Amino acid sequence: MSAEDRPIRVGARTNIYRGTEITGPVTIGNGCLVNRDGYLRSNTTLGDNVMVGPFTRFVTDSHEIGPSTKRGGANKWPPIIVGDGTWIGASVTVLGGVTIGRGCIIAAGAVVTSDIPDNCLAGGVPAKVIKKLSD
Repeated sequence: MSAEDRPIRVGARTNIYRGTEITGPVTIGNGCLVNRDGYLRSNTTLGDNVMVGPFTRFVTDSHEIGPSTKRGGANKWPPIIVGDGTWIGASVTVLGGVTIGRGCIIAAGAVVTSDIPDNCLAGGVPAKVIKKLSD
């Protein structure tokens, strides 16, 4: 697969700090910040004005469940979508197939394995909604 088939799109006024690794296709909106040593894998989309803390991982790489002789089956890359205005804290891991809504805060160190609705504070391992935030 060529680089043209795996584009990396970055919006205006977005800053990506040193050490960040991006494997497309990835889309990062306008006015975002991806702090140092971020890790963004294929099929990740960050909306506008998203802030990402240092050492945060967006991991879409996964596998189908294979037979007992080799449980890691065929590769798959379920998408990650992060809504506008969300703040992802330091050292968060977001797994493939997750949508994080608009205006959320994800607490440092969280592991996000399922969807988070708009305007929520979530944290923990696995991440759970802690409280609803004002709009």
